[in-house]
Amino acid sequence: MRNAEIVLNVIRDRGQRGLPLEDVYRQLFNPGLYLRAYGRISRNDGAMTRGITDETVDGMSLEKINKLIEEIRYERYRWTPVRRTYIPKKSGKKRPLGIPTWQDKLVQEVMRSLLEAYYEPQFSPHSHGFRPERGCHTALTEIKHVWLGTKWFIEGDIKGCFDNIDHEVLLSILREKIQDNRFLRLIANLLQAGYLEDWQYKPTLSGTPQGGIISPILSNIYLDRLDRFVEQTLLPEHNRGARRRYNLVYRHWQSKAYNARKRGQKEIARIAGKQQRQLPYRDQHDPNYRRLRYIRYADDFLLGFAGPKAEAEEIKVKIGEFLASNMKLELSSEKTLITHATQDRARFLGYEIACQQCDTKMGHDQRTLNGSIGLRIPLEVIEERCRRYMRSGKPIHRAELLKDSDFDIVAQYQAEYRGFVQYYLPAQNIARLNKLRWITESALLKTLAHKHKSSVSKEFQRLKTTVQTEYGPRICLEIRVEREGKGPLIARFGGVPLRCKPTATPQDRYLHYPSSSRTELIQRLLADECELCKSTEKVEVHHIRKLADLHKPGRKEKPLHVQLMAARKRKTLVVCSKCHDKIHAGTI
Repeated sequence: MRNAEIVLNVIRDRGQRGLPLEDVYRQLFNPGLYLRAYGRISRNDGAMTRGITDETVDGMSLEKINKLIEEIRYERYRWTPVRRTYIPKKSGKKRPLGIPTWQDKLVQEVMRSLLEAYYEPQFSPHSHGFRPERGCHTALTEIKHVWLGTKWFIEGDIKGCFDNIDHEVLLSILREKIQDNRFLRLIANLLQAGYLEDWQYKPTLSGTPQGGIISPILSNIYLDRLDRFVEQTLLPEHNRGARRRYNLVYRHWQSKAYNARKRGQKEIARIAGKQQRQLPYRDQHDPNYRRLRYIRYADDFLLGFAGPKAEAEEIKVKIGEFLASNMKLELSSEKTLITHATQDRARFLGYEIACQQCDTKMGHDQRTLNGSIGLRIPLEVIEERCRRYMRSGKPIHRAELLKDSDFDIVAQYQAEYRGFVQYYLPAQNIARLNKLRWITESALLKTLAHKHKSSVSKEFQRLKTTVQTEYGPRICLEIRVEREGKGPLIARFGGVPLRCKPTATPQDRYLHYPSSSRTELIQRLLADECELCKSTEKVEVHHIRKLADLHKPGRKEKPLHVQLMAARKRKTLVVCSKCHDKIHAGTI
């Protein structure tokens, strides 16, 4: 594992210095990279999901890693077509999703770690999607604090981006930096592996593997060409002037108010001051001043432009022409819009973004709001979220949760509600989520009332409590599970202050993991000893999808492997192949 970190650090150093990446295919022979990859992706829900074969993370072993390395060493490794399924989109359409086999997932994770180590230091600072320590909130924070004075928003969306990535263009981009034909050939074979839909094989002529672990880094490498075009061509062309020139009409009324106050003419000074506050301090039509700003998250990008609309139209056309000629992609005409920053609102990452204008908002004798960027929750987003807990316009119980414990039910509702609130913490109108809180709480109480054949009011009185927050006491619902010799387990619903936090940095699920040290699972696997019978012959790892699967109804006495996993609260158990077969046969 330490050798794996050393390898990645060396590759990262080459990326930082802009040196070409050579002999990278040989790094695929390093068992430490596979153990590191296994430790990371074995925790994912998809690790127990089958592709076109029955293989999953269950039964992982060092022997499998060594066999996989041998196939790669002699270039005998072949990618398996993915199993294609579809997930619904908000528009009513469906998005294709490919599910690779476990073996392909493992190899893809190793390749992803190598590519990320090399390319991450070279990516544009304006790219925030699928990157370590970056996410939606880092992009929104940059917009809020940097894009002051924006007049036009250019909302960009690439039509079917991930499905239309051209393989030849992608490989040509990789060849610019990677000087290893074996590694490039492995990526090319992955891109052309195809998929099975209704058990019929279909080739993939374009696009990155949907659902593949390596797809996000490949898409970022591909779209980095767009980032460079904007940074090196558009931004220098459309950025000029240190600041706008003074507005002469504003200066006229300012001088008139000053002179009137000096002469003691208070009424004239008041009228002149009122006229002054209705005008901008600087000339908004200064031909020698332009500002263009850019940010991208995956295939969605946003540009903020301070200048005339005609130039904003030109920028949109230039981006469309560049995508078509250099990247063989097309802008979506429906979603690529030019929006007035103060009269309308742009949509980006689930937020409404606008440049604020208010001549009456004063602070320290000057207007404090004009030109600043405001982030708001779209009202239809709140309504859509509320509908998840409603039927016929009223909150309704959730029948699928009735068999769960009260603790799990409250924890489930709180996780859903708190996650939504956390994402919209920087929004100025976050108080509108009070409606969502009431509807979610009502649905929770109705679920508990339905389970216990009680009423909503009785359940509220049973669970009602008060908690202290940074904004004072808040009423919430609380469940306590007492434990002998330990502190109680506590699940709460509510207690989350709906206060805007402009400087808040809620935790995104970044593509970043704690690094370097071996995980407990890897240490147990490397010990090469069955945790049931202490045998050292053909040791592998038994996986389950969730801990709840251990508690099967009708079982009088828990088997030894269930007792061990439950006591450790682990979804894994290192066993020999004989014990593993007995576990699946139910004879242990």
